[in-house]
Amino acid sequence: MLRRKTRRVQGAEESAGGAFDDPLDAAQERRVRAVLALGGVPQTDLPDGVQQVRLRLLERAASGAEAPRDVSAWAAVVASNLAMDWHRARRRQERIGERLASLRPAEHTGGDSGEETKVLSLAVAQGLDELPDAQRQILVLRFYADLPVRGIAEELGIPEGTVKSRLHSAVRALRTRLHEDEVV
Repeated sequence: MLRRKTRRVQGAEESAGGAFDDPLDAAQERRVRAVLALGGVPQTDLPDGVQQVRLRLLERAASGAEAPRDVSAWAAVVASNLAMDWHRARRRQERIGERLASLRPAEHTGGDSGEETKVLSLAVAQGLDELPDAQRQILVLRFYADLPVRGIAEELGIPEGTVKSRLHSAVRALRTRLHEDEVV
């Protein structure tokens, strides 16, 4: 799905004579990639996700909508939403696979590498995957995209109290998960 929409943008770019100003600068693109990756999007799908953010920014401009006040924050929120969409689609596809592979052993963080940071990173990634979409989104936007609570609330269109509540619940759930796995 991401590739199909990306091709339309590239086609529009070519029909416009090849002159194309990238709506995302290098720093914004790195931030988008980081938010997508931390949101659980596989490395192979990151370029498509970045292109999707560009597409949405271009579509917004083409529709005559006002440009976002903070393109970087707007792009991070769009990337976070894309990551949530990716997880939803993946879950739908994996439901049947999970039923068929019910004998598959549960994943555990192994001590094979001996590096505590790798174990911790893996445990945090697994913990993020287990959080509800709304909590994962808030956590990634706050701690990985470094958006303030007020900025997250404005971009998502929800009250600051809701952001704080979801953030608190997400941190508590992640902390509990890490303690259960004896990672921290």
